[in-house]
Amino acid sequence: MDRLTQMMKVLTEAEGIPGYEHEVRKVMEEYLSPLSDELLRDQLGGVVGKKAGNPDGPRILLAGHLDEIGFIVTHITDKGYLRFQQLGGWWTHTLLSQRVKVKTKKGDYIGLVGSKPPHVLKAEERKKVLELKDLFIDVGAKSREDAEEMGIRLGDPIVPVSEFFTMRNDELWVGKAIDNRAGCALAIEVLNRLQNEEHPNVVYAGATVQEEVGLRGAQTLANLVQPDIAFALDVGIANDTPGSDQDQSPNYMGEGPVITLADASMIGHPELRRLVMDVAEEKEIPVQLEVLMGGGTDGGKFHISGTGCPTVVIGFATRYIHSHNAIMSRRDFEQAATLLTEVIKRLNRETVDQITYR
Repeated sequence: MDRLTQMMKVLTEAEGIPGYEHEVRKVMEEYLSPLSDELLRDQLGGVVGKKAGNPDGPRILLAGHLDEIGFIVTHITDKGYLRFQQLGGWWTHTLLSQRVKVKTKKGDYIGLVGSKPPHVLKAEERKKVLELKDLFIDVGAKSREDAEEMGIRLGDPIVPVSEFFTMRNDELWVGKAIDNRAGCALAIEVLNRLQNEEHPNVVYAGATVQEEVGLRGAQTLANLVQPDIAFALDVGIANDTPGSDQDQSPNYMGEGPVITLADASMIGHPELRRLVMDVAEEKEIPVQLEVLMGGGTDGGKFHISGTGCPTVVIGFATRYIHSHNAIMSRRDFEQAATLLTEVIKRLNRETVDQITYR
C-alpha cells in the first residue's frame, strides 16, 4: 500500500460524525503539520495548514470537510435497544443489518441496525420504504439499565463500521467516509505538492466541520481565513451505474475531476471556473461538469464570506455516497491534485483582481 492509498485508508477509517470530529481532526493535523508554516483552527474544530509563497499575496483556501454522516442515540427502550437520529442524509434501506459503533464514555460497542423482520410484514408493508423511526440498534443489552451500565447515554455518537479496501490493483478506493475524507486528502496532497514549488500567494489547506448538517463549519473557517479565492473539495455523483439518468450531468468515475457549475447552495464563479478549465486544457487533464440542485457543499458558505469570495467546487464522481461503502477513482484524485496545484501557481494578485468583481 503506497503513500496515497495509506493516507486514504487512515482518513476514511478515522471516526468523526458532525459535531464529533475530534478523532479525525487529530489525524488531519498530523498530516498537515509537517507541510505547513503553522496550523490555524476555528472554534468549532475546523483546521487549515498555512503555507506562504508570497506573504503579501492573495489568500487561497482549499478545504474538504472532516465530518461523515452518522447518528446519535436518542432513546433506550426498556429492552435495551437504541433508537437514534441521523446526522446527515441517509436513505434508510442502506442501513438494514449494517454494523455501527456506539462511542461511549466507557468504550465503544459494535451494534447491528435492526427492523421488524420481513417474515412478519403484511404485503402492503413490504412495498413501503422504511422510515428511520422503524429502525433500532441492537448492542446486545438486556434492558435499559444494562445499556446504561455499559455507559450508553443519550447523545452518544454512532458511526458506520466499514474497512477501507481497494479494487482493480489500487485503481479504485472503497470505504466509508469517502464523502468527504477524499476532499481532506486532496487538500493535504496539494499542500504536499507545493512544498518545492514557488507560488505567488498564501495557501490555507485543510478541512471544515459539520458540513453534512448545514455547511456550518464552512462559515467559521471562512471567517478565520478571510480568503480571496476558495475551492471546496468534495465528492460528486457518478452517473455510470444501472438506472442512472445519464442525460443529467453524465459524470463517470475515472473520467477526470468534476467541476460543479451549480448546486443548491451556490453558482460556481464563472471567471474562476474559466481559469481552472483553461489550466486543465493546457495540462491535458480531462474534466467533467456537474449540476446538482439536490445538494450543496461548503462552497455555499465560502462564496458569501466577507464581501464575497470567488469559489469553485472541485471533486470526484463517486458511487454510493451516503452509505457504508462508496467507490472513487484514484486517477481522478491524482488529476485533481495536479490541476489544483497548477491553478494555485497562477493565482497571483493581478489574476485574482481580474477574477474578482471590483
